[in-house]
Amino acid sequence: MSRPYDAGVLDQAAPVKPITLRGAQLRFRVPLLAPLYALYTQRLRAQVRTAPLPHHVAVILDGNRRWASLVGLRAPGAGHWHGAEKLDELLHWCSELGISELTVWALSGENLARRSDELGALISILSEKLTALAERDRIRIRVFGRLEALPAELAETVQRVEAQTASNDGLCLNVALGYSGRDELVDATRALIRSLAAAGVDADEMAERVDADVIERHLYTADHSDPDLIIRTSGEMRLSGFLPWQSSHSEFYFTDVYWPAFRELDFLRAVRTFQQRERRFGR
Repeated sequence: MSRPYDAGVLDQAAPVKPITLRGAQLRFRVPLLAPLYALYTQRLRAQVRTAPLPHHVAVILDGNRRWASLVGLRAPGAGHWHGAEKLDELLHWCSELGISELTVWALSGENLARRSDELGALISILSEKLTALAERDRIRIRVFGRLEALPAELAETVQRVEAQTASNDGLCLNVALGYSGRDELVDATRALIRSLAAAGVDADEMAERVDADVIERHLYTADHSDPDLIIRTSGEMRLSGFLPWQSSHSEFYFTDVYWPAFRELDFLRAVRTFQQRERRFGR
């Protein structure tokens, strides 16, 4: 993938004091601390491997624009480009731990209403990243959301990469594009009603045919596991409509770090927190 934006500010050699914005720390590369971070990350990686790991992790990739503004990148889509690059690292971390399914929320339905220059850059970045990911051998890509609302360029890319990776084994990557939790529940309800009507079920009997299992079979994520752990970056402590049905028994982890600055150390901390919790599944 080409490098259209200058990230030299992140690569400076001189030690720089952390900058804090709304409690979120931007971590520059400080040579004196790098060995300590590396050692701590190595030890934490070994520690989390000794306890049960989540099978399915979902991440709300938040804070791209705020990170770009903080480091002085002004080009439309600059933060999103760096965020797309960070996804490669996240996939590697999951693979190293044996996590078999990863879901990322890369584009909400509301994002489609952003100004044209930013949206155009974002669509190009997403199309390019999906194309690059589809070239990998051990990754299967599935995209969900209101795909019919996506710009033509991105919609065509989605169809192509899903077909290209359908037979791949290894990690399953689910990408939420044009996604809204409310839209998903509305679409599931509509699909369920249509299926009952097609089966000749009378309107008076339809209510008796509806239960949680039937609704679940009509969700975008049908036939996929619910996430064990949901991570949101950028300091926001809400799900904003992400997987409202599927997250009923998920563990949540919120971090102040903006998505482009998210490190393996931050990821491992989220996994360790998951391991320290006792999951009761409502019982």
